[in-house]
Amino acid sequence: MTVPVFGSAARRRAPSPVARGWAARLRPFAVVALVVPVMGVPLWLVVVTAGKSQGEALSPDLSLPSRWHLWENLAQVWQQGEVPMAFLGSLLVVAPSVVLVLTFGSMASWILARRASRPNAVLYALAISGIVLPPAVVTIVLLLRQLGLAGSPVGMIGVYVGIYLSTVIFFVTGFVRTVPVSLEEAARMDGAGPVRVFFSVILPLLRPVLATATILICLYVWNDVFYAFFVVGGRLDTLPLNLFQVANAGLYLNNWHLIFAYVILMSLPLLIVFAIAQRRIISGITGGAVK
Repeated sequence: MTVPVFGSAARRRAPSPVARGWAARLRPFAVVALVVPVMGVPLWLVVVTAGKSQGEALSPDLSLPSRWHLWENLAQVWQQGEVPMAFLGSLLVVAPSVVLVLTFGSMASWILARRASRPNAVLYALAISGIVLPPAVVTIVLLLRQLGLAGSPVGMIGVYVGIYLSTVIFFVTGFVRTVPVSLEEAARMDGAGPVRVFFSVILPLLRPVLATATILICLYVWNDVFYAFFVVGGRLDTLPLNLFQVANAGLYLNNWHLIFAYVILMSLPLLIVFAIAQRRIISGITGGAVK
């Protein structure tokens, strides 16, 4: 006797199709309402401040400039801030760092995922411990001096690879476990060695997770000023390090319009790359979800 009553009560409590339809329609608006204050307001502050004159930008706010000086401020920063050289320095460090950390991290993840044993479990725990354990900057600098790599792009690339290798291993290892082992066995039966199996079979299947890892690593390395200051500070300029140096030297003292204009120039390369590659990134992610 209690079962029909319980079922009818459950049916009465269940939302109607009309309510579910309204909830589905309102969900995008709710997401936009949450995202706009978090991302839109800071972006608006950067753009309007970069477009103001020095007097209007003394106290940055969300108001529009009385007259737009955006292109003038960008041109002044480009000339005075040595942006082209700093951009080349960032590119010289970021591109090899991203390629090496993704390659080595993918190889290590493949081995850790396929060879399930207690020592490998310990190695995996040690490998991902770098996510929560901050590296010792003093030890890194002393080690680079002993190796003769202090102040060089090679040393900076090695630091970034060591720091963010844990992030790639954490993302990729779980994804490798979803790849069928039969694909590797078929390649080995055709005479492929371990290197060819990895680059011909495993690496193409890792594009979805590597797309996400690439975005994260690019953001971390491109915007880094802390480690660059201690390793290559004064010998090689990157965009964030150059902004810190010119602001610290007083070139942009009380010139918030120039600082925010520099931030726009520093962010444009990544925005352009992501705008061009967004279709491949999204297709890779959706392809991994379907798989």
